[in-house]
Amino acid sequence: METIHKIKNEVKKVVVGQEKMIESLLIGLICQGHILLEGAPGLAKTTTINALAQTLGLHFSRVQFTPDLLPSDIIGTEIYDPTTNSFKIKKGPVFTNLLLADEINRAPAKVQSALLEVMQERQVTIGDNTFKLDLPFLVMATQNPVEQEGAYELPEAQLDRFLMKVIVSYNTRAEELEIARRVSNNSFEKIEQVATVKDLHRIRQEAMEVHLDKEVEKYIIELVFATREPERHGLSKYKSYIEYGASPRASIDMYKASRAVAYLKGQDFVSPIEIAYIAKEILRHRIILSYEAQAEGITQDMIIEKILTAVPIP
Repeated sequence: METIHKIKNEVKKVVVGQEKMIESLLIGLICQGHILLEGAPGLAKTTTINALAQTLGLHFSRVQFTPDLLPSDIIGTEIYDPTTNSFKIKKGPVFTNLLLADEINRAPAKVQSALLEVMQERQVTIGDNTFKLDLPFLVMATQNPVEQEGAYELPEAQLDRFLMKVIVSYNTRAEELEIARRVSNNSFEKIEQVATVKDLHRIRQEAMEVHLDKEVEKYIIELVFATREPERHGLSKYKSYIEYGASPRASIDMYKASRAVAYLKGQDFVSPIEIAYIAKEILRHRIILSYEAQAEGITQDMIIEKILTAVPIP
């Protein structure tokens, strides 16, 4: 836990507030899962992941997604070398440890799908060559609300590969005043490396040892199944609002993430409190709403809140 505190303290040298975002990135690193952030511009998303990379001595890359982006712009391509009369591989920005995919829903489906193999398999195929990525590898993607002009809604298959979807809100008045003072006075401290990849492996191992009781395991499964069969928990009126419930990846990710949350809190066991704490982040991007729900202003978060109330706590 001392290492975790050191990492947080270093990140806070340049990031004011945004505890949820910092914690989510740490959960992603511990669980080896990708994070999707949705929020307004200027909320220190790039600064946070760059600072986190520096604290661990990791490589960081940023890709600004635009409508004219090509798959080769992110994964790389084969280029002809006239001096040798042969083709050579030019690797793209995905060959890194922490990748910021900024405004991921600004790029068309072909580019978004190019990230699928990278995110799921941790490998890249260029021509006839397949390259394994160096671990750890984490994609932190940001997206704009899909109603905005020039944005493409992410396909369900890609959304499902994100461990968590985090809604990033504005800072408080006091935090924003502190940000303005630091930026104006250029008073941000320098980030120091306080941990290594070896430390990260040790943290992962310790998190895996956090105990999950059988009743708590069943609670996780019941929550996920309630998104598919809400009528079994007295939520029959919500059945018409859900086109598709959460996939099996939701159960897997909630299992892993709940351990990480308990570990970050210094606990050696997972309670229903930790599960409820991350339920929205794990489930909100995996529930597909019907047209009826959208017409009536029903959101995924509203449905998850009802499920948390309806499913008995062990």
